[in-house]
Amino acid sequence: MTRLSRTRTVWRTLAVAAAALLTVTAAPATAGAEPEPKAPEEFVALDRVDRTILHEMRYTTAHNFVGERIDGYRQPVCILTKPAALALRKAQRGLLKQGYSLKVYDCYRPQRAVDHFVRWAEDLDDERMKAEFYPNVDKSRLFADGYIAEKSGHSRGSTVDLTIVKLPAPPTRPYVPGEPLVPCFAPVDRRFPDSSVDMGTGYDCFDTLSHTDDPRITGEQRANRDLLRGTLSAVGFVNLPEEWWHFTYKPEVFPETYFDFPVSRRSVAR
Repeated sequence: MTRLSRTRTVWRTLAVAAAALLTVTAAPATAGAEPEPKAPEEFVALDRVDRTILHEMRYTTAHNFVGERIDGYRQPVCILTKPAALALRKAQRGLLKQGYSLKVYDCYRPQRAVDHFVRWAEDLDDERMKAEFYPNVDKSRLFADGYIAEKSGHSRGSTVDLTIVKLPAPPTRPYVPGEPLVPCFAPVDRRFPDSSVDMGTGYDCFDTLSHTDDPRITGEQRANRDLLRGTLSAVGFVNLPEEWWHFTYKPEVFPETYFDFPVSRRSVAR
């Protein structure tokens, strides 16, 4: 055998050995990989049902009470059960005739996101967003006062957090992490400008002023809350009394199931 032939033989042997090694090391990872859970067919992306409803999906950003993007929120898409989405479309049609639009802050929420909230609430040293979202509440009270829980109706897919915007809707400026924070119950011209009509507080404001029927909410703020609640009640939604923005469509498609598929267009086929 010539020197050239021996060299070719050695290289072929090494190539075969390397290929075999890659096969052996890669196989277990492929075999053990678990696909992400998908949404049942009863779920839809809201913008596939109504493209006019505005979106400001807060938990895909750092502008929330935690101060960072929340686990499970891959894309700023509102996912809901189909009956809830169709009911919002009906409500939107009525509001558009009056010069208003709905805007959603949060829709379906995966259990992993709720778990993120719980971990944050247990870390009493992390108060980076306190000045805006819970200035008057001691963080050690968040569980006892009902602001944080280990389960959320949002994970069942028929609950939505939303507000009303006067048309034409002004653009919402991006939140800049680290910017000075203003209390969520400050006058509307001082708190973060998210284009909502004045509801008396901002979204996710951990304060009793967020209670839908708090007697301190009067005048235009009361009228705006009543417009939101009345519009949604007429199409089957029930308000959570402690949060003016929180509504659940009844009857729920999944009244006892808490899902954990990620918030992503890939989670819904429709």
